[in-house]
Amino acid sequence: MRRGLGSETLLRRHRAPARLWVAVAALVTGTIWLWSSSSVVLFGAYRVQDFVVNELWRTADSNGWRASSAPRTYWPPPPTESESNGYLRVRCNGGLSQQRSAICNAVVAARIMNATLVLPELDTNSFWHDESGFVDTYDVPHFIKTLKYDVRIVMSVPKITTHGKTKKLRAYKIEPPRDAPVTWYRTTALEKLRKYGAIYLTPFSHRLAEEIDDPELQRLRCRVNYHALQFKPNIMKTSSDIVNKLRSEGHFMSIHLRFELDMLAYAGCIDIFAPKEQEILLKYREENFANKTLVYRKRRLIGKCPLTPEEVGLIIRAMGFDNTTRIYLASGKLFGGERFMKPFRAMFPRLENNSMVGSGKLEEDTRGLARAAVDYMVCLLSDIFIPTYDGPSNFANNLMGHRLYYGFRTTITPNRKALAPIFMDMEEGHASGYEERIRLVMFNTHFGAPHKRIHPESFYTNSWPECFCQMNARNQADRCPPDNVNDVLESQFQNKEDVEAEATGRTDSTSQVK
Repeated sequence: MRRGLGSETLLRRHRAPARLWVAVAALVTGTIWLWSSSSVVLFGAYRVQDFVVNELWRTADSNGWRASSAPRTYWPPPPTESESNGYLRVRCNGGLSQQRSAICNAVVAARIMNATLVLPELDTNSFWHDESGFVDTYDVPHFIKTLKYDVRIVMSVPKITTHGKTKKLRAYKIEPPRDAPVTWYRTTALEKLRKYGAIYLTPFSHRLAEEIDDPELQRLRCRVNYHALQFKPNIMKTSSDIVNKLRSEGHFMSIHLRFELDMLAYAGCIDIFAPKEQEILLKYREENFANKTLVYRKRRLIGKCPLTPEEVGLIIRAMGFDNTTRIYLASGKLFGGERFMKPFRAMFPRLENNSMVGSGKLEEDTRGLARAAVDYMVCLLSDIFIPTYDGPSNFANNLMGHRLYYGFRTTITPNRKALAPIFMDMEEGHASGYEERIRLVMFNTHFGAPHKRIHPESFYTNSWPECFCQMNARNQADRCPPDNVNDVLESQFQNKEDVEAEATGRTDSTSQVK
């Protein structure tokens, strides 16, 4: 955890000889008496705040940890075609990060069942209203090559010949239970896989439990998420151009501003909107979510309401960032429009998004998933990232996990529950001392440093300690794998390929003799 200069350090730096100190103390006692206690606190906080804000542009203290998702125990190669139990198809629904999590889960499920994974299908049409798929979003050759030591991946279910007719092997359709345990895949799913030769799991969002006792399976998730899932070159180039443009003028922060129709309707936080806007939100909620009576004040006090753009601005300003701070906004269409953005822009005029940054503008035909992918990469590479609303497997949560893995990059996570009373007081006209109250909340947190995962924090938000290691660890489980781990895996993989090729050769020779 980062801290500012402690009071003892400041005293040591400014300590005068003992006699002089006594004289000065006597002289200023009367002056100190005239200051209010709040002024002293503000002065002290200001000095500490300056130090902390400068530090936040750097990565967090790793405490000797580094990212490592390589296997640390014997990890046999995936099954060959003849050894596989069958083919696994999945259909990944939801937004970008939900789909990423589902892809990771699909790879793990294939490994658990000793199955061959068919390239995952992405349901982009219902959420994004475009036809982009896996091959349009991710680098497929890189995906297959990176995971060759883990699972066998094919582009489609193969064709089979029966009664002289050739047709595709039909996959048996199953709807997996939500957060299914590993045992479900080793029993129910595997039984169907062996029976039919192929199974189709749909929908496949949150269909594998996040907490798995086997750390090697958890590390496999990290290999998929942080190594294998690489966006296509055009997306990477656009993202890189935007980051280079933003960084050409110094540090920049990214903010995921989740002040959108679907999230506001889901959260039930509508009282701050005009009557017509409330009608739109209520109608959307009625059509898309369960019928519940949600009271704004109660929702607000338990931290379930997304922060408004103005509140985000007040938080950043209270922490000590000034109006020259360059900010990249990752968001969909903001609900309420310019009326809510105007106060934020007045505090921080240097706001950018993926359609505004110089020559790195996205093409007109780049929509949905590709735009979200660009936002993801820019937020990943920014010096500071601020999520304003976090939930299970959403954009912000996965980014926090990726930034942790990517070198403990600074993430500032507002505690909405702790901040709610401050902002509600301001709504009622009691704004006195709000900046100091915000500071006390915001500086009482970690900033992207290693920390223990505690429920309900997601594995995709914090994969420590499974996907991290220490060079000088006392605990054997935390030690880094040897540097030649990839050489070992490659050797095992090649040996198995040679055996399979030899077996195939013998079969072909036998067939020719016959």
